[in-house]
Amino acid sequence: MTEPMLTFFNWFTKITGFPFFLIAFKTKVFYQNRKVQGRRIRGKALVVTNHKAIYDFAVWMFVFFTRTLRCIVAEVTYDLNAVLHALLKMWGAIRVDRHDNDFDFMWKSIDILKKGGVVEIFPESRIPEKDEPTPLEFKPSYVYIALRSDAPIIPVFTDGCYFSKKRSHVMIGTPIYASELYDESLGERENIEAINSFVRSRIIELGEELEKRKKAR
Repeated sequence: MTEPMLTFFNWFTKITGFPFFLIAFKTKVFYQNRKVQGRRIRGKALVVTNHKAIYDFAVWMFVFFTRTLRCIVAEVTYDLNAVLHALLKMWGAIRVDRHDNDFDFMWKSIDILKKGGVVEIFPESRIPEKDEPTPLEFKPSYVYIALRSDAPIIPVFTDGCYFSKKRSHVMIGTPIYASELYDESLGERENIEAINSFVRSRIIELGEELEKRKKAR
């Protein structure tokens, strides 16, 4: 799909779907530092978020309303049915097969970022099961993408409270620059593990801060 068509379909979805978004999610947005990073994303960025439900993608699509988010989507969702497959394709989703050694999704993401786009990824790789401690361990592919594209990582957290009487809440963190965390005295694998751990810890902190903000209201 061409970029103009992709942009048109995303805007069409956001405009027509906004009333549904308000009713279904009723999202309240908090910020680690709004002056540094608000809902408007300038330039290329890699949005990294915890994963609560299949609807997470829709939440971030509307939270970051002014940008087209190219979401990395697992094969089980991308190929669930023909209608969803077509929609995800028109939204510009990037398919990844978690059971294959094909890293094409990484190169597609890097290319999008180098052209100034925004890519979204759920590094937990799946939705946690009921009563499973969260967040799950993060897969490190997004760190490689950030380093190769030199795109800032925007960490975000959602409480996943959708389709209920309660409001859903999200927390937007300040950008993380993977290249600034890279330690030349360490090997690549050690650096990837360290950066991955740092980002996961930051997202956990965002979740803890979000709970404090919710209680304080």
